Amino acid sequence: MKIAIEPVQDTCLVEAVTAAGSTVVPLDEADALVWIGGPDGFPKLADTVRWVALATAGIEKFVAEGVLDDRRLWTNASGFYAVGVAEHALALLLAGLRQINTAVLDHWAKDRIDPAVRSLRGSTVAIIGAGGIGRELTRLLKACGATVIAVNRRGRAVPGADRTLTADRTDEVWALADHVVLAAPATAETYHLINDETLARLHSHTWIVNVARGPLIDQAALHRALSSGVIAGAALDVTDPEPLPADDPLWTLSNVIITPHVANPASGLTREMAPFVAENIRRFEAGQELMAVVTPGAGY
Repeated sequence: MKIAIEPVQDTCLVEAVTAAGSTVVPLDEADALVWIGGPDGFPKLADTVRWVALATAGIEKFVAEGVLDDRRLWTNASGFYAVGVAEHALALLLAGLRQINTAVLDHWAKDRIDPAVRSLRGSTVAIIGAGGIGRELTRLLKACGATVIAVNRRGRAVPGADRTLTADRTDEVWALADHVVLAAPATAETYHLINDETLARLHSHTWIVNVARGPLIDQAALHRALSSGVIAGAALDVTDPEPLPADDPLWTLSNVIITPHVANPASGLTREMAPFVAENIRRFEAGQELMAVVTPGAGY
């Protein structure tokens, strides 16, 4: 199989393609394209390109730019980076509950920090968008003694979760969960999923963690809730926009943790992606179903 890697020849992906028994070629000779750029500059494809592998899990920008078509198979990287992202989500949640962020800022403020520390053990955590990341995170949360409610589009059972709900039952979660982790794709249905109304239904001790996409949260509503004590805190690896402007009021709050979209660091992206590309090449050549096939019209 002849595969193009664009817009740059990445060493990890070249090794993955050759290890799978395929050949790296220029795009005009290719049967498939591994695209590791964004939608800007995406090339015009000949009909001889039968499969395009995108390097990101979230493909809403590609959808918005009209890059995807129905003349070939498209895959994204859904689930490829799940282990690392789940690890980051757990770290963010624990940092908030154990008040590590406050201690970093305020040092030995024991009288204030001590009574604010909470345990993950015995709490209930809802994972909204429990796909690959949710499966990995469920395992980590259960190891910490938490109860897990998983929410995904079809209500497909998540191994280890205490309860799994379909996405149309998300409203049931707010009163049940102590804490919420967002891992859902950015779609019309998930836009501003966290807003004034949903925040009001959470608890004063709730932490929200977002490792998905910034637009899932109405950040103005989040600021209001955090400032007034409606919820305890928020830990965000993604914001809207990115990077978050220096004058954004969220920066001023001590109960907010913001990391610069590093749950899946760009510096290691192709290294993590490479074995999945190799496996999908094997499947493609064997006529088997590929991993992370994009659902036409769904935006992910």
